Amino acid sequence: MKKVPNPRECIEFLEKSGCSKKVINHCKAVRDIAVKIAKKAGANVKLVEAGALLHDIGRSKTHGINHVLEGIKIAKKLNLSEDIIKIIERHVGAGISEEEAKKLGLPPNNYVPVTLEEKIVCHADNLIQNCKKQPVEKEIKKALKKGYKQYAIGLVKLHKELSDICGIDINKI
Repeated sequence: MKKVPNPRECIEFLEKSGCSKKVINHCKAVRDIAVKIAKKAGANVKLVEAGALLHDIGRSKTHGINHVLEGIKIAKKLNLSEDIIKIIERHVGAGISEEEAKKLGLPPNNYVPVTLEEKIVCHADNLIQNCKKQPVEKEIKKALKKGYKQYAIGLVKLHKELSDICGIDINKI
């Protein structure tokens, strides 16, 4: 099994890939909340930390939805583990179904987080607006305002699932 990169290595990967300071700071903020959730949930903290730091590495190439595909390419070139590649692949929104992926112009695939670690990074990303923590309700409201009902439903489900696992409302972590 491939080694999980430490935080310093992850930051170097982001910098060498060309990520802006803004993206790197966002990734650090996502990491901070993701690690707290991972500890409460009994997840693999090292994997969550690395996955959270690297989830937006594709933003070094584009800020559109395709940052997921670019991130996967970069992660493969860096010879990162399949676990980290899956976190990058499945971190957008509350996950993207194959049907939604087609509508968004992504290759047909199921981009929905499966493992606990994938779910934690995905949801931690939803709880960070730029670099500031926000309650999930704010993201749900934003999703509904834009007409993204499936995303809003996914957010509610993911928040409840992780809150139940942690035994505390994730907003309070």
